[in-house]
Amino acid sequence: MTTKILIIGACGQIGTELTTKLRGIYGNENVIASDIRKLNNDIVNNGIFEVINALDYNQIEHLIEQYQITDVYLMAALLSATAEKNPAFAWDLNMNSLFHVLNLAKAKKIKKIFWPSSIAVFGPTTPRENTPQFTIMEPTTVYGISKQTGERWCEYYHHQYGVDVRSIRYPGLISWTTEPGGGTTDYAVDIYHKALEKGEFECFLSKDTKLPMMYMDDAIRATIEIMQAKPDAIKIRSSYNLAGISFTPDEIANEIKKHIPDFTISYKPDFRQKIADSWPASIDDSSARKDWGWNHQFEIDSMTQVMLENLKK
Repeated sequence: MTTKILIIGACGQIGTELTTKLRGIYGNENVIASDIRKLNNDIVNNGIFEVINALDYNQIEHLIEQYQITDVYLMAALLSATAEKNPAFAWDLNMNSLFHVLNLAKAKKIKKIFWPSSIAVFGPTTPRENTPQFTIMEPTTVYGISKQTGERWCEYYHHQYGVDVRSIRYPGLISWTTEPGGGTTDYAVDIYHKALEKGEFECFLSKDTKLPMMYMDDAIRATIEIMQAKPDAIKIRSSYNLAGISFTPDEIANEIKKHIPDFTISYKPDFRQKIADSWPASIDDSSARKDWGWNHQFEIDSMTQVMLENLKK
């Protein structure tokens, strides 16, 4: 049976690159991109695109039937810093879009679901260094609360109804193709833009705030690898810890200075500092490495080189 993919939230930070990659693997005609609005970009112009509201069950069901969809990647969500400004809508979008897709799988309308979780599920009481797969989770943000709840529902639907849902807890993601999207870790994207444009950057986190990060290519590869893994390899149906590199704003600034010697950074922590302080500094992802062979490829030096080279173009 042909794999037919629907990506909900295809124009977002992860969705953009995921759509391009999946189209390369499965063919343009087998990957349907969708989002709440139609932008003039490659995702819309280079393949099948549908306008869809992730909160509309009937719309999603209609697309699944129309295109005979087997796999859904639900990438629509309100991120950490943005969600804090609109908690009720964030909860509604992050939770009910997931229920719609889980219920469609329960009804056997689709075979497989990918749903992203996040390091935001952890909180200030979680062990910060080498955060274990199974540990105390007391998130203090709306985004984190919705992701933690989502993990519980994913596991429940798998055990109760046999739904094949797969998930990873993304760390902060760094990419040159999309603008920063309202996340607490997005300083690590913006810093490259500002380094090239202005030669200086004002950081909204303190210089020694260490957070788990990952270059987008690694995150996209992990997403596709977990979906391509055999069902019995996926031992965890809540969400897998995923790690790449952990660094501080000071460390990334020093790496940039190797390429742009005159670059300067200043620090003015705002409300996002409190969010960052509640998250892990590093992640233990040994379960993902053991179960389905995950391995990151990018380190801070290789990532910085690729970011600056591509942003210059």
